[in-house]
Amino acid sequence: MPLDELLTECYNCQPGTQPSFLPGGFASLNSASMRPNGSTKSGPTVTPEQKQGRLVFARMSRYIGRVARGAKSDDVHRFRTNSRRIEALVAELVPENGNKKKLLKLLSKLRKRAGRVRDLDVQLIFLKNLRVPDRQNHRAQLLELLAEEHGRRSKKLAKSFDSETVKELRRRLRRAKSEIKLTGVDPLKLALTRLPKPSPAPMTEKMLHACRIAAKHARYLAELATGSTKAKAFVEELKRAQDEVGEWHDVLKLQQRAAGLFGTVHDSALVAALQNISRARFRHAVNAMTAAIKSLSAPQSVASSSSALSAASSLASRPKAAPSQPDPTIAA
Repeated sequence: MPLDELLTECYNCQPGTQPSFLPGGFASLNSASMRPNGSTKSGPTVTPEQKQGRLVFARMSRYIGRVARGAKSDDVHRFRTNSRRIEALVAELVPENGNKKKLLKLLSKLRKRAGRVRDLDVQLIFLKNLRVPDRQNHRAQLLELLAEEHGRRSKKLAKSFDSETVKELRRRLRRAKSEIKLTGVDPLKLALTRLPKPSPAPMTEKMLHACRIAAKHARYLAELATGSTKAKAFVEELKRAQDEVGEWHDVLKLQQRAAGLFGTVHDSALVAALQNISRARFRHAVNAMTAAIKSLSAPQSVASSSSALSAASSLASRPKAAPSQPDPTIAA
């Protein structure tokens, strides 16, 4: 039989059957008993949570290599965020042992160094786009100082990822990955227990920052439940609140830096402008985080959010109607 006919018959062969040209002894090797890679050995089923956990570790490995080769802004940012994801999973799902403690300590050190570089990236971009009267030339001076510090910290970060450190980090990550226990774990329920609790006390700057860190921890746990619409709604609502808090915190750090160099709002127009922006963003951030915590603290609220998300997705998938003509009285 010509080769092209053999290949065609193999391609068209139905599950549970075998091509006509194979001897009868091959009947047991049908697709019903085979795994996707062709192996007949049975193995444990990999859950969606396990797949997502492996994906987090794979991403981490990728960004370790990228930062080690050169600290580009996006790679530093992704290393930092994936470090927090790994820290959340390891802290919650890996048994206590020496490797866990040393891994968390090493990750924390590298993440903080990456965080300083990332913070400077954000501050430089913000300051370059800030349009305020600057007769005192404080904005230009601060830009120059931040750029110099960015260069120093980028070099320090690169040196932190020497071959021995990278080797140790990868080894400890591999061991932690093999030790994660996800059997019987509901990521969303676990995330709900780690969510900051609503408080009647007025939110301070320290409280808001602490809420942001705890909310990130909860969000990263919920991200494991990739097949859950409730978890997706939980993650998206926390992400919106965290973005608001992050924008406030970036300006707050910049304001503190400027105040340390140039004095109070009475001494510097730049400090006064940054303080006004920081205070406005603080109010928005408090409202966003408080609303998210209250909304997500009750399980029925998470269910409501997921229902709304499903309804929105359904509406988005429908064909759009032709736009109606505007009402001239409204337009006027």
